[in-house]
Amino acid sequence: VSKPSPFTDSDTADEAVRATCDDASTCKRFATSKGYWTDLYVQYFVRQIGERKAPEINRGYYGRVRGMNLLIDAFLKKTQCDCQVVNLGAGLDTTFWRLKDENVMPKKFFEVDFPMIVARKIHHIKTKPPLSKPLIETHSTDSLRLDGHSLDSDRYCIIGADLRDLPALEEKLKKFQINPELPTLFLSECVLVYMTPEQSSKLVNWVADTFPAAMFINYEQVNMNDRFGQIMIENLLRRQCNLAGVDVCQSLDSQKERFLSAGWESVNALDMMTVYSVLPQEDVARIERLEFLDERELLQQLLQHYCICWAVKDKLSLGEASI
Repeated sequence: VSKPSPFTDSDTADEAVRATCDDASTCKRFATSKGYWTDLYVQYFVRQIGERKAPEINRGYYGRVRGMNLLIDAFLKKTQCDCQVVNLGAGLDTTFWRLKDENVMPKKFFEVDFPMIVARKIHHIKTKPPLSKPLIETHSTDSLRLDGHSLDSDRYCIIGADLRDLPALEEKLKKFQINPELPTLFLSECVLVYMTPEQSSKLVNWVADTFPAAMFINYEQVNMNDRFGQIMIENLLRRQCNLAGVDVCQSLDSQKERFLSAGWESVNALDMMTVYSVLPQEDVARIERLEFLDERELLQQLLQHYCICWAVKDKLSLGEASI
């Protein structure tokens, strides 16, 4: 009998990255329970509201969700939903269900994450009718195509894969009928930062080479050179979370450069402080009344260390005007 291979450092690192999926979901669950935004589906993935999160964390997540949704919705409007969406490192994200409710579903919505996370998400979907019904309603046959690490229907597909293994990722997406000819939106939120700069460059290169009409929206850390950035890195390292791609997070320019050097035609990046200031201000005023914020400065520092970067190929002309 062959001995099991010893548990490696990279296993520990991957496990720590998987744990960030739960962090994001519990933060979103808490913020929606407070009324920052409406998400009818996160409760089926995270049962407990959990312990209180600081107001600046809730506002940070509000900016992240609102900012990402503005760009996603602009893409769907521009393509009139004649498109695909691929959420890389999707975790327990609920965007598909929101789009189904709002009647703006793309032709097909793909999610990719570590097999272990995908297995958990599939279990939630299978056992909870509010999650499975929208899939079945948009599916042409009685049974969803299902195995341990993937679930496929006509309009929604979730795939277990490692984003660092491009040949396997490509093979799986092909198997589930991704269509490179359709305009395709790629999403990643705090995902590329856990890959080396070389790995993430290969990924964004592959997207640019494979999809003639595409948009890529990336949310992650920025301005990581300063003291606040160093503290963020140290806090994550304490949890065995190594930001392998932090070099790309030095500035908005370094974030943009990753896409520009991979052949994307137009690239924009805004830090979250700026995004927060261009969100519909009536709604911002509403959420700012939800909880008293002691340290406005801390919120500003947090928002200055995250950004949304979006890149476009093939003149989808989804430029800066869309946010």
